[in-house]
Amino acid sequence: MMHIATLAPPSRQQLVSDAYPQLRRLARRFLMHENSGHTLQATALVHEAFLRMIDQTGPVQDTGHFVALASQMMRRVLINHALSRKAEKRGGGQLHEELDDDLPVAAESRGVDVLALDQALLELRGFDERQAQIVDLRFFAGLSIEETAEAMSVSPATVKRDWLTAKLWLRRRLND
Repeated sequence: MMHIATLAPPSRQQLVSDAYPQLRRLARRFLMHENSGHTLQATALVHEAFLRMIDQTGPVQDTGHFVALASQMMRRVLINHALSRKAEKRGGGQLHEELDDDLPVAAESRGVDVLALDQALLELRGFDERQAQIVDLRFFAGLSIEETAEAMSVSPATVKRDWLTAKLWLRRRLND
């Protein structure tokens, strides 16, 4: 394992270089469902996530793990951006993310408020950290069952079981 801040510049540069195309695709996916007046762009979102990760990221196992960590940071950037916009204008700042078929938490025809999803994830994290981390990796990072299992050092069967349980809990929580 390696800590991003302690990597020598060539190693750090290679890690970022390997992950950058995937992170840009993830950022575009995140931003695709934003309100039309959103001020962040994919490149800015990736760069903001990198800046915040420099001192905060713990050990990094490989490029896949780095992408998972960076996608979580991008999620935090978007949530912070939404909270600041909401504070500026009452009722504004709602971010909506369409949930794909893999996460049928809400009715297919409507988006999910990312702030509500974040609050639900905080609650889930309070009683099952692993399930919350699986939702982060599967939904926000877009990792497969196998990639999630590898990033978390657990079996794919464990990820499938926890993923199903987390989806059911989130569906109930977000539809209330």
